[in-house]
Amino acid sequence: MKEEIQKVKIVCADPSALGLFGLAIVTLVASSQKMEITEGLSFIVPWAIFLGAFAQLYASIIDAKHNNTFGMTAFGAYAFFWLGVASSWLIKMGVFGPELAGAVDPRQLGFAFVGYLIFSVFMTIGAMETNKVLFVIFFLIDLLFIGLSLNSFEIMTEFSHKLAAYSEFLIAMFSFYGSGASVLNVHFGKTFLPVGKPFGIFK
Repeated sequence: MKEEIQKVKIVCADPSALGLFGLAIVTLVASSQKMEITEGLSFIVPWAIFLGAFAQLYASIIDAKHNNTFGMTAFGAYAFFWLGVASSWLIKMGVFGPELAGAVDPRQLGFAFVGYLIFSVFMTIGAMETNKVLFVIFFLIDLLFIGLSLNSFEIMTEFSHKLAAYSEFLIAMFSFYGSGASVLNVHFGKTFLPVGKPFGIFK
């Protein structure tokens, strides 16, 4: 008896809106501390974990089901970034004991930031062929990692701190817009919020 093979297609919604919303919230909260509007890291940690990490990780998993390598890699990589940063903050605050807190060397974070800067430059090139809003977000992420890297190595500390602070705030604003566009353009079935056409340089 011949066996029949059926292929089942599982339809998943585009997770970009949720992923960008997670990025928007965590960068907005984190930038408030860098701009000295708020103080301390305690109330940034949960937003880093649940919005910066988990929301983007979920978006990464759904993009993997869409066979979207770019989205999967971007959301996944930055999700793990926020998990790493949140853990670093917890260590610095002594949550895991005075031994770890006393052995903190910010230059180690600096090397991680440099690594993410390299990664983000590649992703910025990819974003050029997605849409202009996403390109602006990645360009600002590049500036954020330049500021964070320089500051961790105590190079031009005042300038690098301000560069990180204001680029992070702008990331939040453009991510809110990108998230809104992802939701409303699909919801209304038309371009309600324009995101700009790809540059068309590499494709």
